[in-house]
Amino acid sequence: MPTLRIAQDDAADELLGRDPLALLIGMLLDQQFPMERAFSAPRLLADRLGVDTLSATRLADTDPDELQRHFQGPPALHRYPGSMAGRTRDLARLLVDRYDGRAEALWTDVPDGATLLRRLGELPGFGAQKARIFLALLGKQYDVTPDGWREAAGPYGEDGARRSVADITGPDSLAEVRATKQAAKQAAKAEKAEQAG
Repeated sequence: MPTLRIAQDDAADELLGRDPLALLIGMLLDQQFPMERAFSAPRLLADRLGVDTLSATRLADTDPDELQRHFQGPPALHRYPGSMAGRTRDLARLLVDRYDGRAEALWTDVPDGATLLRRLGELPGFGAQKARIFLALLGKQYDVTPDGWREAAGPYGEDGARRSVADITGPDSLAEVRATKQAAKQAAKAEKAEQAG
């Protein structure tokens, strides 16, 4: 069981380390929302459901209105609790339909990194970039390293990178990732201004 420090909260990180579905949901929620809160949300959801480990079957079968109420909180599990509750339910349903409800089945028998990237890209709410970041997170912190995983993850798979959640192992690396993202935003803004002018 990996020791993760993504949420910067012991209880939330402990769940992420032992529950692949929690990690997958945290990644799903990591958009337009502070990263630590996104990855803390699975622990809050489990608490609200009164469970120690999340179940794709249970989430898929939960009444949509009830699941939305759990997402609304307070505190809300996401900036957009309604749509993210729906995506979480869709994700759970796909896991039930294709992987017997087991998130780890996405990667346990995968022959190579390209296949894993394809599987991740088929998940609701996982675009190309999110799939690459999650693949890098699996490789760097969950010890899921099929042949070609770094190549499939692209720059996010580079050893020593500080680009994404895949590289966060504590407060120092979190600060480094934030600095890298801020520098990339500034560079993009400057390039856009130069093209406009």
